[in-house]
Amino acid sequence: MTVAVEELKGLKSDLVVDARATSCPGPILAAKKAIGQIPVGGVMEVLASDTGTLKDLPAWCKKMGHDYLGSVDDAGYLQLFLKKMK
Repeated sequence: MTVAVEELKGLKSDLVVDARATSCPGPILAAKKAIGQIPVGGVMEVLASDTGTLKDLPAWCKKMGHDYLGSVDDAGYLQLFLKKMK
């Protein structure tokens, strides 16, 4: 389920994980470590500068059973959103 960019920009994240200083697989490891901090149904925003995260995060979400909501490429870095499903 992907959400429109406008909706993503207005989304209130339960947790923001800043992984901009890391390259693959840093953003995924950061997301994996942080997902336990939000409730089921909660939204996590991952900030990343590594474009590999655009394919890694959705794949990880699918494998783990979470909803990947989409990404916003803004201000020279990526904002990726996911919803914790279990």
